[in-house]
Amino acid sequence: MKRNQYHVVPNGGGWKVEQGSQVVGTFDTKQLAVEAGRRAAHGNEPSQLVVHTSDGKIETEYTYQNDPYPPAG
Repeated sequence: MKRNQYHVVPNGGGWKVEQGSQVVGTFDTKQLAVEAGRRAAHGNEPSQLVVHTSDGKIETEYTYQNDPYPPAG
């Protein structure tokens, strides 16, 4: 089963949560965006939340339910 992926990314002076090309929400602070991203990811498991730094690099990832890695065998 494919996981839903959400990304917390910088958005001008604020932050946004994206799922693919769809914007889930925009926020004034990174903390608010991460909290919203976690709620969205938990509501659509299996999922993954990828949090980016202000320069766009991946800071951390959270996986919810049935992480297929490492693969069996």
